Amino acid sequence: MSCSVRELVQTPVVDCDPIRWFSWQRGQGHRPGLQFLVSTGRHHGAESLEEARLLLALDFAGDLVDVVSQQLRLRFDTAGERRNHTPDFLAVTRSGVWLIDVRPQELITEEARESFAAAAEVALACGWHYAVAARWREHVLSTLDALSSQRRPLSDPLALRPALLASARRGLTFGELAAASGCEPVARAQLLHLIWHRRLGVDLTKPLANRSLVVCPGGGAS
Repeated sequence: MSCSVRELVQTPVVDCDPIRWFSWQRGQGHRPGLQFLVSTGRHHGAESLEEARLLLALDFAGDLVDVVSQQLRLRFDTAGERRNHTPDFLAVTRSGVWLIDVRPQELITEEARESFAAAAEVALACGWHYAVAARWREHVLSTLDALSSQRRPLSDPLALRPALLASARRGLTFGELAAASGCEPVARAQLLHLIWHRRLGVDLTKPLANRSLVVCPGGGAS
């Protein structure tokens, strides 16, 4: 189905089939796969490790409603030719819709910049947000990886969570909370789960470590 940019905002893009399907073949330079998101309860396609990491970040962001891969193809004119561009993701969040491209910074060419500019103009016309995921702070991916290891439903047979939540109000660090629990390995898993689900918080501008201060959002709701 084709439509103008003016008509696009009225089109149920999330419910449409992807414009392009992922392929798996020997010798290809990227690694496609599926990334499970707690926010949606299902797997989502990613054409590369960089895209999978972006999906994980969207899942952690906390207000994700749905995300679809390669949902539309843009046709636009440059000074010399007519071109096509397929943005990587369309993410629906509680704060708005995001059109997102994923491209490592060192691989962004002038042609790619033109495509991103066209995608940004389309997003603006539709009342969406637009972003290019090009570079992460060094510690972000390792922190997301650690937190995501406990993002799925997790039981609490030792009933550690009430004590961890109460102790967090005392201004303790991640390592201190785990050590004071009486069962440190299990407490670490519970802390990661509580942080992912926003029942506890840490300063994400720094690497997650034993010295990371753990706080209770909103004054310590249990």
